[in-house]
Amino acid sequence: MRLTTRTNLAMRTLMFCAINDGRVVRKAEVAAACNASENHLAQVIHGLAQKGFLRTVRGRCGGLALGRPAEKICVGDVFRTFEGNLPFTECFSARQNHCPLSASCRLKCALSDALDAFYGSLDKLSLRDMVSENVELQELLRVA
Repeated sequence: MRLTTRTNLAMRTLMFCAINDGRVVRKAEVAAACNASENHLAQVIHGLAQKGFLRTVRGRCGGLALGRPAEKICVGDVFRTFEGNLPFTECFSARQNHCPLSASCRLKCALSDALDAFYGSLDKLSLRDMVSENVELQELLRVA
């Protein structure tokens, strides 16, 4: 299993905003700290804002900030936002399933159970859990 770049950037962006809570941060600051292209980051920010994880502020003093408190942002929800629309395997997609084994294969059930456990584990974690008492991360992401 491998996370998409968008999910990875989404979590980095949210952690950056959580570390700098109470401040509107600029996309360029996030991109520099997270080693990301601003164009790619803009797409991720848009998705996070649509789901209410971030709020965006337009204008000269604009930027982005958390859309709700860090303890109210569930890591599992963030992952589902970016990973949930991608079928884990061909047989998870009703339209794109061309596997000749689908009718008798038990692997789909095993994978489904594994994904449920994966998301269940992430559902126990909040953004606050990712940044709280993480001094090294705070040093890397805090804006001066």
